[in-house]
Amino acid sequence: MENWTSVFNTETLYQAEWISSVLEDHGIHAVVLNQRDSSYTTFGEIHVMVNQTDLSKAQEIVNAVEFE
Repeated sequence: MENWTSVFNTETLYQAEWISSVLEDHGIHAVVLNQRDSSYTTFGEIHVMVNQTDLSKAQEIVNAVEFE
């Protein structure tokens, strides 16, 4: 994933999927990278990755998202 960077980290898959969806709705291609251990789900993080050229806009969008 050259030229891609993490814009959001979480331990909860639904939050990562939500952020990815919001970014896609704003025209930013996003990929969810799940690095959680499949046997012990308490280890690892889930990252939402975007292209470095979209990082600034993506950070603004992520900062505006509120989780309930």
